[in-house]
Amino acid sequence: MTSSLPLLAAASLLAGALSAPASGATATWQAVTEFGQRSATSPAHPSPETAGKPGTAETTGKPATVAASGAPDVVEHAPAPTASERERLLGYWTPRRMAMASALPVDRLGKVAGTLGRLSAAGRGVTSRQGPPGVASRTAGARWASGGAVARTTGRVFLTIKGSDFVCSASSVRSANKDLVVTAGHCVKDGTGAWADNWIFVPGYSQGRRPYGQYTARRMFVAGPWSRAGDDSHDIGMVAVDTSGGRHLGDVVGGQDIAFGTPRGHLASGFGFPAEAPYDGEHLVYCAGPLRDDPNGQTRDQGMRCDMTAGSSGGPWLSGFDASTGRGTIVSVSSFKYSDDRRTMYGPYFGDSARILYAAASAS
Repeated sequence: MTSSLPLLAAASLLAGALSAPASGATATWQAVTEFGQRSATSPAHPSPETAGKPGTAETTGKPATVAASGAPDVVEHAPAPTASERERLLGYWTPRRMAMASALPVDRLGKVAGTLGRLSAAGRGVTSRQGPPGVASRTAGARWASGGAVARTTGRVFLTIKGSDFVCSASSVRSANKDLVVTAGHCVKDGTGAWADNWIFVPGYSQGRRPYGQYTARRMFVAGPWSRAGDDSHDIGMVAVDTSGGRHLGDVVGGQDIAFGTPRGHLASGFGFPAEAPYDGEHLVYCAGPLRDDPNGQTRDQGMRCDMTAGSSGGPWLSGFDASTGRGTIVSVSSFKYSDDRRTMYGPYFGDSARILYAAASAS
């Protein structure tokens, strides 16, 4: 999409911008115990969930997953790599190539001017704190040094789109198959364009170290509105990964819980590996604070004050985060920033669309 710049990081310019998720809030908080940029003046994408437009699922390898309403709302792709292909893929991501997949400067994608409404000042007096002393419940970007589950479950994604190498962030999520990763849709599929190649997840990444192995993709899932229209309100991707060393991802690092239809405006903590200056992609960084609805009305996303840069796309937003254990409940992922407000990160609201996506991916 030309109106938004996702927080991918890359060695070279990706032609066209990527974006997307959200869905209407459900009446009940459904929990599973378990950045790009856009112009404020660009038109919003219609949501099939609110407009009742069924769309068409595009799949590779098996029939379309069908939503409870009977309308296909999940689009999936099966790389289905052979053992030799997995070896080639893992060999592709040498330490040097990983290091070269550096942050894509925002200015190279072009700043789109627009009139941006500012976030409400409500909630700025929040001083609550969770977890051990010294871990703030409000920060615009700081290195995470308290360890815990979040340091294991959050990791970097390395991928190739149209011949260019990129990095994103992602998290292991609790699921029936013990193999599920949640990230941004644009870290899996280029909107209406190509699926990612050479996709791997490295949980617990730190300064080039890969302490828990590397996990290749066996099946990729995105929300239908993302694949059909690059709808920023649905910028969600989920990937079922292969085992590493014969072990499931969930058995190695565990998985964060995930929830759908949560109340808006609560406190959340966002994590990721920003790779554009002043960050270098080598350390886990976090932001924390209250969530606010998109003031421009262009998406159903919520925003958080956050200075994280390209490369943090797809990183998890955790509600009820306990810094002493590093555990929380995933309620969104980092998606985009407006071109004239680079201090606010937006993430899709996890409603029905995300719930259906999760159900399909966790059962694969």
